[in-house]
Amino acid sequence: MPRISGAISSRPVKATVVAAVSSFALVGGVFAGAGLAQAQTAPEASAASHAYRHGAVPKLDPSTGRAVTAPDAGTATNANNLSYGGAIDGIGVTTGAPRVYVIYWGSQWGKATTTNGVVHLSGDKSGMAPDQQSFFKGLGSSTDKWSGVMTQYCQGIATGAQSCPSTAAHVGYPGTGGALAGVWEDTSAVPSAASGHQIAEEAIKAAAHFGNTTAAKNRNVQYVITFPSGTDPDNYQTQGFCAWHDYNGDTTLSGGAATSPYGDIAFTNMPYLPDAGASCGAGFVNKPGLLDGITIVGGHEYAETITDQNPAGGWTDAQGNEDGDKCAWISSGTGASQNITLSTGKFAVQSTWGNDGNGGAGACEVSHAFVK
Repeated sequence: MPRISGAISSRPVKATVVAAVSSFALVGGVFAGAGLAQAQTAPEASAASHAYRHGAVPKLDPSTGRAVTAPDAGTATNANNLSYGGAIDGIGVTTGAPRVYVIYWGSQWGKATTTNGVVHLSGDKSGMAPDQQSFFKGLGSSTDKWSGVMTQYCQGIATGAQSCPSTAAHVGYPGTGGALAGVWEDTSAVPSAASGHQIAEEAIKAAAHFGNTTAAKNRNVQYVITFPSGTDPDNYQTQGFCAWHDYNGDTTLSGGAATSPYGDIAFTNMPYLPDAGASCGAGFVNKPGLLDGITIVGGHEYAETITDQNPAGGWTDAQGNEDGDKCAWISSGTGASQNITLSTGKFAVQSTWGNDGNGGAGACEVSHAFVK
């Protein structure tokens, strides 16, 4: 089986379907209804997983603060920097302004109300949904330098290249209005342990719901399939991960690839992370910090999707790690997870890998100028 992404090192590194449906949508930011960082240490991530779990964020052992299992990410040398994968179906990275659609799947989410353009759900006992939406909505604000790290990457260059000319199509910046493009509560029945194929099908269904019915409309889009409390999507509770991302055409998906009439569909499997507590980041930056993991893990998958939209045709290292994998769960020193302030609030995030850091040897970065 191919090596999956999601690897992080414990060693010191230099940088290391007929149903009732309620819908909401954000259009143009209005709710309309439908510094260079050098990591000191990083824990280990899991190799004992499945090929489709790209960018799988490994669970932590709360007693040690280390991830449960993992391969080695190596040291920060040019050989360990991310390289361009040559694109799949012509898609390597998200070249336009990233657009995020969040889907709350299942009737368990309960009654929806809207406050200041953010959906609150009565079945969301921990407040995951508004925190998740506010984070994506705030990306691209004037204080957002975290998103700049990803814009150093591009597509349309030679396979194996590790840097981008200014003429290449770079990863887009969210810009005014943020990355959040729409929110949908799909109250149809949600599987208790959805397969990769079922999650991909829900993302395709969401594309139809939002009117993204052409390949062009899905080119810079990702669908975050968010599961209610008490569910176990892709058996995350026992498989040692907190979330992962992929696209519908991956033939290694559990249950097989999903056919899309709307072009390739990028999506994230996002469990109800408060159920996992400290194992998926609660309290990792703030105390008690129940929602820290929502944006640390969610930001991880978002960053990896825009730099590797159809995995692994975008940017990965020689071990298959993406930009988030190489900097996950760093708790202290430069490159550590930390709070960033956006126009919508303060959120915990992790650093992501920048090939241009540390004099070109690569580093985990939290802040970077926007590369146009």
